[in-house]
Amino acid sequence: MTKILWINPVGTDAFDKPIREYLEKIKRPETEVSVISLNRGPKHLEYRYYEALVIPDTLHIIKKAEKDGYDAAIIGCFYDPGLYDAREIVEKMIVTAPAEASLHIAATLGHRFSIIVGRDKWIPQMMDAVILYGLKDKLVSFKSVGLGVYDFHADEKVTIQKLKAAAREAVEKDGAEVLILGCTIQFGFYKELQEYIKVPVIDAIIAPFKYAEFLVELRDKFGWIHSKKYGFETPPLSEIKQWKLEKQYDIKDLW
Repeated sequence: MTKILWINPVGTDAFDKPIREYLEKIKRPETEVSVISLNRGPKHLEYRYYEALVIPDTLHIIKKAEKDGYDAAIIGCFYDPGLYDAREIVEKMIVTAPAEASLHIAATLGHRFSIIVGRDKWIPQMMDAVILYGLKDKLVSFKSVGLGVYDFHADEKVTIQKLKAAAREAVEKDGAEVLILGCTIQFGFYKELQEYIKVPVIDAIIAPFKYAEFLVELRDKFGWIHSKKYGFETPPLSEIKQWKLEKQYDIKDLW
C-alpha cells in the first residue's frame, strides 16, 4: 500500500472533497489517498505574500506526514510553494508539486509546450519556475484566460470556451505541441480540451499525483530518493534544538 498526501496549501477546505474524488478515480488500486488543507491562512495563493504565509504550515505538515508513514506528499499549488524547502526536511519521503511534474511530463511529450494560466499576474512567477526547472527553451508561450482561482468552476461553459480559444492560439499561432493547465483548480477540463485541440493537455492535479506514484515506485524498487548531498541537505538537528526552534514554532514532535 502506498500512502500519498495531497495538501491544498490554503486556509479553506473548499477544494478538498472535489480533489479527493478526482484523485480516487485516477489512482492505482494499491494507493491510499488523503487530501487536506491548512487550518489557517489565505483562501488562494494568487499573490506572493499569501504564498509566503502558508509555507511554514505546509512544511510542518509534510514533516509530520513522513513521521505518520506517508510515502509521498504533493504541495497542491502550481507555484510549488516550499517544494525545495520540503525536500530538505524529509528523509525518504517523496515530495513533488504541480509545476515541476507537469513541466517535466510535457517536455517528454512534445518539443515545446504552452502554459494556460488564469491571470496575467501569475505569469512572472510561473516563468521563474520554468527557468528554475531548466525548461525555458521548451516553453513557447503563456496564455491567460482572465479568470481567478474561484472563477474556473463558477461557469464551466464559459471556462471551457476561454480555454479552447487560448489553446487554439497556443497551438496554431505559437507552435505549442503540448498544453499545460497552469492551476490545480483547472481540474476536470483537460479531456474535453484535449479532444478539441488534438494535442496532449496536462492536468495539474493528475500530473503531480501520477508523478508521485512513479517516484515512490522508483524509491521502493531502486532506492532512488531526493539526494541529500548538496541542495537538499537536511538542517542540523543540533541547530534546531540549540535555537529552540521546536518551541518557537510548536514543532517539538516533528524532530
